[in-house]
Amino acid sequence: MTDPAEPLLTELHDLALEAARRAGALLRDGRPDDLAVARTKSSPIDVVTEMDIAAEKLITGFLAEHRPQDGFLGEEGASSPGTSGIRWVIDPLDGTVNYLYGLPTWAVSIAAERDGETVVGVVEAPMRGETYHAVLGRGAHAGDRPLAVRPAPPFDQALLGTGFGYLKIRRERQAEVVRQLIPRVRDIRRGGSAAVDLCDVAAGRLDAYYERGLNPWDLAAGALVAREAGALTGGRPGEPESGELTVAASPGLFGPLQELLEELGAWHD
Repeated sequence: MTDPAEPLLTELHDLALEAARRAGALLRDGRPDDLAVARTKSSPIDVVTEMDIAAEKLITGFLAEHRPQDGFLGEEGASSPGTSGIRWVIDPLDGTVNYLYGLPTWAVSIAAERDGETVVGVVEAPMRGETYHAVLGRGAHAGDRPLAVRPAPPFDQALLGTGFGYLKIRRERQAEVVRQLIPRVRDIRRGGSAAVDLCDVAAGRLDAYYERGLNPWDLAAGALVAREAGALTGGRPGEPESGELTVAASPGLFGPLQELLEELGAWHD
């Protein structure tokens, strides 16, 4: 018997892919080559902010045209509850500092929630030439290639990803956690985009990823991609991922890492 939800999930997935593709092209093609030293605006940050807002307007406009009853939650202010039970969670430009400096690790992140559960996730990384996408229960892919987490290594051979917040006191605390953690693992990477880091766990490019201070739009799509590739995700022990702490790892690594992060106090400033 066909699940009546299947056509809906396919529709949401296809719309998210197209919206992310369009926004990614806008950001890639609209970025001035000399953005980091731009003089045409009061500051380069203004240019990034304008691109960020333009990308979110493109995404919400496209989705609202096709599904006018859906709700939105976006980093740049899009917020409406909708009436359909579907809510789009959007980060139009995850990795803004990378974008500002011309580094390639930035992405468009779009997730669809149905009655509060994430059912579709798309992370478009234009400068990588990759689109990561997942539908609940259907696995995760980069383009047409299925994604699968790397088998868990011994803890001291694990390659971790993380990120740092903008507030000085939080960054100091996060640096202290890294200082205590790095002798116990292979190494730690800091990519600059939570959405891409989560997808790198899905693709086997990282064994695990953790970060404090993420917003729903930072993690919604990437966390689904990671889970559908076989990763476990969560926050503090027994809790879901949240702004307090987000952890994603292959199953054999997830528990030990989560426990160590709890011990190190990675969940508080």
